[in-house]
Amino acid sequence: MTAIELNRRTLAALPASVQVPAYDPAAVAPGIVHLGLGGFHRAHMARYTHDLMERRPDALRWGILGAGLLPGDRAMEQALAPQDGLYTLVERSGEAETVTVIGALAGVLFAGESSATLLAAMQDPAIRIVSLTVTENGYCLNRATKRLDPEHPAIRQDLATPEAPRSAIGILVEGFRRRRAAGLPPFTALTCDNIQHNGEVLRQAVLDLAEARDPALAAWIRAEVAFPNTMVDRITPVTQPGQVEELRARHGIADRWPVFAETFRQWVIEDRFPQGRPAWEEVGAQFVADVAPYEFMKLRLLNASHLAIAGLGRLAGHVTIDETMADPLFRAYMAALMDRETGPTLPPVPGIDLADYKRTLIERFANTAIRDTVERVNTDAPINVLVDPIRDRLRMGGDVGLLALALAAWFRRVRGEDEQGAPIEVKHPLAALLREKAIEGGPDPAPLLGIRPLFGELADDTRLAAAVGHWLGSLYAVGSLETLRRAAREAGF
Repeated sequence: MTAIELNRRTLAALPASVQVPAYDPAAVAPGIVHLGLGGFHRAHMARYTHDLMERRPDALRWGILGAGLLPGDRAMEQALAPQDGLYTLVERSGEAETVTVIGALAGVLFAGESSATLLAAMQDPAIRIVSLTVTENGYCLNRATKRLDPEHPAIRQDLATPEAPRSAIGILVEGFRRRRAAGLPPFTALTCDNIQHNGEVLRQAVLDLAEARDPALAAWIRAEVAFPNTMVDRITPVTQPGQVEELRARHGIADRWPVFAETFRQWVIEDRFPQGRPAWEEVGAQFVADVAPYEFMKLRLLNASHLAIAGLGRLAGHVTIDETMADPLFRAYMAALMDRETGPTLPPVPGIDLADYKRTLIERFANTAIRDTVERVNTDAPINVLVDPIRDRLRMGGDVGLLALALAAWFRRVRGEDEQGAPIEVKHPLAALLREKAIEGGPDPAPLLGIRPLFGELADDTRLAAAVGHWLGSLYAVGSLETLRRAAREAGF
């Protein structure tokens, strides 16, 4: 089969197995700027927006101008610009798959070297929402306080050159300054990152930087800008080169950067958009007064389980999450972790059957059609998804043995080598320090727990130190699989 280059001119020539936009992508106008144009955004928020455009012509004014902020994001612009911002989303569950060309992007730009073009776009009155998926690292936070770290290199740079910012927080603050100076209403800042109380965290980071620049600007942002909390959920692995070729061979599409995701998706949003918003509720999003119970549920059950499984799975030699979950021992561990430790920290979640939700999570992780790598999860998931429930369990006087096992696996992995001595690439802002402390401590967790920006007061908690030390010593002595078997015997799962 001869593959067809994807762009607006070739849509009509694509095979019948491919769903193409029912609207004219050339008519899509920017109403949203998105910072951090990666696979997750293109499988999630852009998918919801595309679906709404299929239903309502007036949704075409909510097109997304996607911006990459990191050096590696230049490749995204180079891939999508020749395709007129079009890309293919492949949604899979088992053997079933749906292939859709998404047309919701109104443009793509690279801001990794200069934010000038991006800031000019954000000053357009038509832009009423600036959203972001930059991961927790992109917020430049002190990891213990969850407040902006004024000593972060990117923040120091943005304070030195405030009108030419490089960080996502600096870009938002300068964007607000320009809107205020022009007499324009502010855009809504919509975070879609996996951070507890993500809107509040973003708001505080923005205010901290604005206060350092100009207290009057900070006061205006405090009074005028909305930062809704959200909960987002869709497993979206990093696209592999082989998948690009697979799409070409199976469906005849030459797409430089398609996205592959599971069929499940969820988006819960606080309805605070003073300048208006798309009617995303018509295509499956849920608008609520308070998103906290839903984000808490996901962080505690999905994200904590993901990192626990990925850390132990990597040490055991597994490459993907589904491969890890094929082992009944890992499935039993995940179920016990949710039932006994992370689940009990949850408040009631309106309209959610938690038992069914947990069962669905195990099924999703085991989905063989989604080759999500343990490396992606280990890299993307912040350690706070384990640390926060540990704090709550300790306050409750509850057992933390299963969470401590997950934390011990993280400690063992950041040493930078697996159980056979082969190197593990640790991608973390503190990677060098983590490796140093892991080697220093070996089976003793104290040096790593003593990194205050990560663990704060937990460094002084003897209960946690004992629990992590028990499992870390076992990981060094007998390896991950035998340690997991020990845990199954001791905890009875």
